[in-house]
Amino acid sequence: MSSPSSTQRVVVIGGGILGASSAMQLARLGARVTLVTEADLFSEASGRSLAWLNSARFRSAEYHKLRMIGIDRYRTLAVRYPAAPWLRFDGGLTWDADDDSNRIAEAVAHEQSIGYDAQLLSPEQVAAVTPGVDARAITRQGAIFNPGEGWVDLPSLIRVLLDEFATRGGEITTQAGRASVEIRGGRATAVSTASGKRFEADAILVATGAAVPRMVSEVGVTIPDATPISLLVRSKPLKTGLRAVLNTPRVAVRPTPDGAIVFDAAWSEDEVVRRSDGTFEVQPSTVQKLAEEASAVLEGNPRIEVESYGVGPKPVPQDGEPVLGALDAVPGYFVAFTHSGATMGLITGELLAREIVTGEVSPLLATFRPGRFA
Repeated sequence: MSSPSSTQRVVVIGGGILGASSAMQLARLGARVTLVTEADLFSEASGRSLAWLNSARFRSAEYHKLRMIGIDRYRTLAVRYPAAPWLRFDGGLTWDADDDSNRIAEAVAHEQSIGYDAQLLSPEQVAAVTPGVDARAITRQGAIFNPGEGWVDLPSLIRVLLDEFATRGGEITTQAGRASVEIRGGRATAVSTASGKRFEADAILVATGAAVPRMVSEVGVTIPDATPISLLVRSKPLKTGLRAVLNTPRVAVRPTPDGAIVFDAAWSEDEVVRRSDGTFEVQPSTVQKLAEEASAVLEGNPRIEVESYGVGPKPVPQDGEPVLGALDAVPGYFVAFTHSGATMGLITGELLAREIVTGEVSPLLATFRPGRFA
């Protein structure tokens, strides 16, 4: 597999899903691309993401549209890899707490009004629609089943994308240390790293997850940041009939390609301690309680043995909307910073690569430009 020859040099900083997807798409368009990572591939948020493919609940019409196109790209990928255990569309099941915060009726009405496939199920109806769920855990207001949703194992997908990237002549430099964008003559011209490597470029894409706001601040650009700490726990393989992604008041759960489950929760993130040196401390009691909460929503309440967990920043812009495209103040400098990197991963790479190579600005990204914070 080869790409058209090109003299355009592009450096992509970041080895997560946004960086890998963009690098692969740039190579498809014929650019000479180098992917640079501080540490290993998918060593940050992409390596500890629930990776739920969805556009559920409430968001702007523009963001919903882009997410739906993002899901469409995954469906195209699923046709290309029909037997892949790392990409599944078995639906999503969501319920809320039995208190004043419950918005299930409002949410299902909204989703149905915009054409998002949504079914309101009573606890008794769930078993006939999606297996592996303990109906006793579902609150009396019922649960929403979204049959078009799915999940992806991002490390597996990133390997697939970068295999094609390498075949098309792309170069990958890992363990390069912290990277900086060099500005010369008012434009981005090179990337230098803590390991002493330097890469000249005609365009640079910064897709470093939670580090994006800090990096652009070095060139005088502000991206308001609401990045929290995430904690994702992985179990050892267990017997469960679960196929859908579960989003419940106390835990979110999905299967994995190897017969385990991964799970997280907002409350557990609040218990993570950030040390003064930038590392994180997770209490064993937090992990154990998460495992208990996951067991409580699974049919048969299986004993869950923890294999590992990942902790660190989860990229979230302050207004909740993606930040994608060129910095107005610095020609040649592009960014990708968004929550729901899994859902957005393929379409973001496609649109940014086309913009970088052709200069054509996609109307799909019009409301998500970094310049909106100026």
